[in-house]
Amino acid sequence: MTQLPIKYKILAILSDGNAHWNNDIVYQLQNEYSDLKGDYGRDSANFDMIELASNGLIKTVEFKIDDGGSYKQGSLLHKYTLTDIGWNRAKYAGVCAGGN
Repeated sequence: MTQLPIKYKILAILSDGNAHWNNDIVYQLQNEYSDLKGDYGRDSANFDMIELASNGLIKTVEFKIDDGGSYKQGSLLHKYTLTDIGWNRAKYAGVCAGGN
């Protein structure tokens, strides 16, 4: 089975219409992509989200410090959602939740 490229998978996750915390997205990606296991994979997936945000495909709608260490103690957690550009890109790529 061929897997989606990571950035497309992030768009697909966010295309459900809900905002998601980056640590939840990373957890989902690590469960699906074996090469994202461990700290390096976690940080690499998080960097992909930063790139998507810097390109205007996703945006932060909330943030907080990870005081509990659920992701990475003391790190900044971002709650992301798709932008209009992100929605259009997800639709064009055919990765919208439900295949729309």
